[in-house]
Amino acid sequence: MEPKIQSRIGSLELNNPLLTASGTYGNGREYSNYIDLHCWGGLVTKGLTLESRSGNSGIRIVETAAGILNSIGLQNPGIEYFIKEELPFLEKLKIPVIVNIAGRRIRDYEELARRLDPFSTVSALEVNVSCPNVREGGLAFGTNPGLVYEITARLREITTKPLIIKLTPNVADVGEIAIQAEKAGADAVSLINTLMGMEIDVERQKPMLGNIVGGLSGPAVKPVALRMIYQVYRQIKIPIIGMGGITKGEDAVAFLLAGARAIALGTVNFVNPKAPLEIKNYLLDYMRRHNFSSLEEMVGLAHRERED
Repeated sequence: MEPKIQSRIGSLELNNPLLTASGTYGNGREYSNYIDLHCWGGLVTKGLTLESRSGNSGIRIVETAAGILNSIGLQNPGIEYFIKEELPFLEKLKIPVIVNIAGRRIRDYEELARRLDPFSTVSALEVNVSCPNVREGGLAFGTNPGLVYEITARLREITTKPLIIKLTPNVADVGEIAIQAEKAGADAVSLINTLMGMEIDVERQKPMLGNIVGGLSGPAVKPVALRMIYQVYRQIKIPIIGMGGITKGEDAVAFLLAGARAIALGTVNFVNPKAPLEIKNYLLDYMRRHNFSSLEEMVGLAHRERED
């Protein structure tokens, strides 16, 4: 019998555990000429804000030895354009669509949730709490457990759609923040977002990114992501969507064994658009070889020895 690779995130049913990572796949249309989007378990959109944003100026992407640094600055056309121009395309998809939302004030998140709530095409909301909170002088919402609780609780009052809180790794204790998200009514957490980093042009003696610092993604961050998922799995009961440096099937399996119930692929899509197909095939082969009949049997299995 063929192994079952379906996964469940709250009330969200996924045909397989593979999701697009927000910010790396546009809104799906950009990749639709290269791959059948239905190979994914679900599609996560690029970060969406109330107003259109042109993003940061200067150089915005720099390649590193094992990944990339990006400082895009949440460039997007805003919610009006998204509803008018992007939702009709997304409505045609037969996989869940998860919309990533971002803001500089809590009321931004609330308004986005209200505007998106009536649309059945929007299967869930992924809440990017790595944005600067203007009320707190630019400190990211996601570094403050109290603010994460407040945003999650307020959104929970507005929508019945599954809420996925995307956590920043740039904190001392990501577990405490995940706990607060769970307490406030989150259906899942996704981690990790990018790690803060920079690069310097030694010939020009200047930072390479126009914004000086940016988010590091790609294979270099995988060990950090894996550790955080392993840690958080032991602290919360809601599902974890794991991401961070996944490039091949073995990586995906490791994230599942650490405790993730779904996996998001990001930077790898830039170099290998066929990655989801390859990883899905590897996952099925791995499950056959190890006699797993369902994905759920694998989730968190790496904790077994410690518990024994």
